[in-house]
Amino acid sequence: MPPLSGEIQTTQSFEPVETPAFKALVSPGADVHSALYEVKRGDNLTVISKRHNVTVDLIKKANNLPDDKLIPGMKLKIPAYKFSIVVDKSQNTLLLKGDEEVLKTYTVSTGENNSTPVGVFKITDKLVNPTWYKAGAAVPFGSPENVLGTRWLGLTQKGYGIHGTSEPEKLGRQVTAGCVRMKNEEVEELYSLVPYGTEVTIVD
Repeated sequence: MPPLSGEIQTTQSFEPVETPAFKALVSPGADVHSALYEVKRGDNLTVISKRHNVTVDLIKKANNLPDDKLIPGMKLKIPAYKFSIVVDKSQNTLLLKGDEEVLKTYTVSTGENNSTPVGVFKITDKLVNPTWYKAGAAVPFGSPENVLGTRWLGLTQKGYGIHGTSEPEKLGRQVTAGCVRMKNEEVEELYSLVPYGTEVTIVD
């Protein structure tokens, strides 16, 4: 299908590019970008995650935990990166960074006619299987008309966010109404890694 008016085609790969640092992040074994925490009586993953500003999912991934059960005295790897995200509209890429180091690069779609806002924002909302509110109507998850995919990461710019897609074949183009779209499995991964308050910088 030929590109729509206003689209920018890119030569970016649709496969994400992850660095050795990313592989270390989600693998068991302490490293220079993590700390060891000894589980105390009364601890749970939610309490520990809030204390260290890291997601429960990331703690589970980094420690290969099959469930939420903790035993006092066990040692947990707690990733210590300060995450940030950079979206480059000209390349239709999203960079996941840890302490300014690029950890992984994803191909995304951005806004048609340059409608994705530029600036520095923060993640304020995180939703699983989001409902899409379109012109006052609620389009539930699972509806063919719901374009948000499986995850929503809302930004401080109201109405804009990073979300999944029902049209993965359009990734790498400027085709959205202003949001940043990702493959569902990739936005699910990003959702599991970044906490509330993560800084998102969008550049032209």
